[in-house]
Amino acid sequence: MTAIAGLTLLAAVSCSDKLDIAQHGVLNYDTYYNTDEDIEAAEAAMYLEVLGWEYNVKLTKDMLTDDFYAGGAMRGDNANLEALNEFTFDAEEDYIQNMFTTYYTLIYKANVILGHVDESLSDIAKRARAEAKVFRAFAYFDLISMWGNPPVVDHELAPSEYNVPNGSTEELWNMVVTDLTEAISSGYLSEKTSVSDKTTWHVTKQFAQALLGKAYLWMAAAFEDDSYYSLSADAFDEVIESELYDLVSLDVYPQMATGDNKYNCENIFESNRVYDSNNSWQNFTMYGLMIGWRTDRFVFGSLPIASLSWGFRVPKQDLYEAFVADEGADGARLNATIITYDQIKSTYGASITAGNTIVLDALEMWKGIPLEDDIDPGTYGYCWNTDCIWMRYAEVLLCAAEAHFQAGNTDKATTYLNKVRNRAGLADITATLDAIKLEKRLELCGESVRFQDLLRWGEAADVLADNGEIYPVMSSNGTVTYTSCNNSVYGFKTGKHEHLPYPATEIRLNSEIQQNAGY
Repeated sequence: MTAIAGLTLLAAVSCSDKLDIAQHGVLNYDTYYNTDEDIEAAEAAMYLEVLGWEYNVKLTKDMLTDDFYAGGAMRGDNANLEALNEFTFDAEEDYIQNMFTTYYTLIYKANVILGHVDESLSDIAKRARAEAKVFRAFAYFDLISMWGNPPVVDHELAPSEYNVPNGSTEELWNMVVTDLTEAISSGYLSEKTSVSDKTTWHVTKQFAQALLGKAYLWMAAAFEDDSYYSLSADAFDEVIESELYDLVSLDVYPQMATGDNKYNCENIFESNRVYDSNNSWQNFTMYGLMIGWRTDRFVFGSLPIASLSWGFRVPKQDLYEAFVADEGADGARLNATIITYDQIKSTYGASITAGNTIVLDALEMWKGIPLEDDIDPGTYGYCWNTDCIWMRYAEVLLCAAEAHFQAGNTDKATTYLNKVRNRAGLADITATLDAIKLEKRLELCGESVRFQDLLRWGEAADVLADNGEIYPVMSSNGTVTYTSCNNSVYGFKTGKHEHLPYPATEIRLNSEIQQNAGY
């Protein structure tokens, strides 16, 4: 070999070595999840996904109830929300598509952890795996309770597995129960140190126990098996008897998630927004804009609410009247939940701009609306420092009351029911199923639980039959006129709306999935 030939060979080998570099932006599963830092990043991805649920999940669920109109400045402001509210939606509905997709995105992120994190690496690895099971169960609880028999995806899918058929009711609920019981028994889920602890932001053992209690409550209906009520009651009792949670005072109740009240004693699980004035866009959300009042048609006066929002969640007169019938026109919880137009004018000097009309029933939500102090003024109302609450202690108490009542323990059901009623300033009563149902509607209105309850109780067809018949239009003089929606078909239909439709895109791409009846 000549010297030149030898140099040429060496140069070729050297260049080849330098070009043999890892592809940027591509994770190597064999090495990526080997450090606590990488594992915690995978955990964070699940929390961020749940925070992203807020817009689609909460709005969709609330629009599907008898508590709200779709609202806006006029009908047609948001045709998608109106279609949900009036039950004229089909399988092409964007909100349903996005909600379905985000549930499976969370399931995918949970499956990544369960498929690639070796629990023998560290305690953080063990915690990540336990949390992944809780999050997967969290997503499947909603999928099962609203879609019925969605596909079972318990691992990362290879391309050859993308066509997944509907799961059976038994295997779906079994997966939820298995995930939650394994996570709870792992010993690696977080727990608060005391009822006043405001530092524990990870999903907790008590959140998993409460989810398990809800799963058993729904399974009792799904399988028509009353034995699940005792299992449900036991799971909820574990949360209550931990004494790590309590009800906040009524003056805190309307704004439990604001910057001043995050991680209060009542919030079982919430998605946290960390306010940083230098990075305020990390708290971007459309949800506050959607649920706040239609502020371009209000003269604000001394109202403390955020000054930019679109009014797409208007409480119905029927909800207001249910409050009045239970606690009187000046009920403390009613005043903490809904404000009338007369109160808006007399208390805050605010009113609808002269000559304007608005989709309004002379009522506005007071509980949970974004406040001016929680909005970053430089982001036009898109970024706010309010957490998203996914479960709170009042729901645990009321679900526990229902489970105990159905299991034959009226005394314990009465105790739990009256804890919630007493916070609202109401006298003790003896628990009945109707009383528990009413209390749940009033206490949790606007918190995205009623639609699934109505389905489980078999009451949706009656309660939601008239959704989409009329809508309210309010003029600046305070007069409300009810106007026809001009829908030829509207309202909940038996044999169809017991389940949401699988998105049309899913049907087109997945040849094995069967569409729900009626779509």
